[in-house]
Amino acid sequence: MKLSEHLADYDSDVRDTILQIADTCVRISKGFASRQSQSDTQNVYGETQMALDKWADQVLIEDLRESGLVKYLASEEQPDILEFDSQGDLGITLDPLDGSSLIGVNLAVGTIVGIYKGGILMPGQMMVGALYVLYGPLTTLTYTLKKGVHEFVLDDTGQFVLQEESIRIPEGKIFAPGALRKNYLAGHLKWIEALEADGYKIRFSGSFVADVHQILHKGGVFTYPGLVGNEQGKLRLLFEGNPMGFIVTEAGGATSDGRRSLLAIQPNAVSHRVPIYIGGKREINLIENINKEGYE
Repeated sequence: MKLSEHLADYDSDVRDTILQIADTCVRISKGFASRQSQSDTQNVYGETQMALDKWADQVLIEDLRESGLVKYLASEEQPDILEFDSQGDLGITLDPLDGSSLIGVNLAVGTIVGIYKGGILMPGQMMVGALYVLYGPLTTLTYTLKKGVHEFVLDDTGQFVLQEESIRIPEGKIFAPGALRKNYLAGHLKWIEALEADGYKIRFSGSFVADVHQILHKGGVFTYPGLVGNEQGKLRLLFEGNPMGFIVTEAGGATSDGRRSLLAIQPNAVSHRVPIYIGGKREINLIENINKEGYE
């Protein structure tokens, strides 16, 4: 089944926006060979941009503006929310190319998208859907519109076709822990030690979207925590935590900042950073219970 057929029963604005993003991501997947170099610019967070970062951001913004389907758009590469001339009320968040520092060593990277109605600066639980495209040995698109989590693979004809329907996160003993251990907060360290004692194995590539994709299929948990001197962590709520957390939650998992669901947090800006835990309910309950004991 093609992606367009799978989306046939959804609202036309959401369906057509996902199909537009899918088409643009096919273009992005073809652009890796010629755009691997670093640019001489930084994004709004002071991170050095890749040429492909800037290009992916530009083509996604241009295509969504021209589609007439999207009213509001926030991108990790842009300082402010963009507003387009549209009769609709869709709001889109974009991480155009998550993990782009890994392009030069040919590891998987991805595009992450959150979908809202009526605005963007609202809790993730208000999303109507989310998706990500993973550019790996296969290019895959995984989406949810609150009726299951479904994965499609790009075939030789340039079409996304159904690979797995109604994905449920399994139980598994792998974990993807970001940041330096010497900077862990006490509660997080106790949680890590509990996972290690229970036989969890590290599986961490440095690409957030790829690591969460693995957790979705194999179980376990991804984390980039708050740290000593940087209690808010590194990753962004709007662009990374909410969309990927929404997908994993819809697949039967959970997400947290160590105390509560990421999806319950009211963002205070497009740059809002949070500690992130995404994975199975068991692992998420464990970190929240440890922090309730006063280890934060």
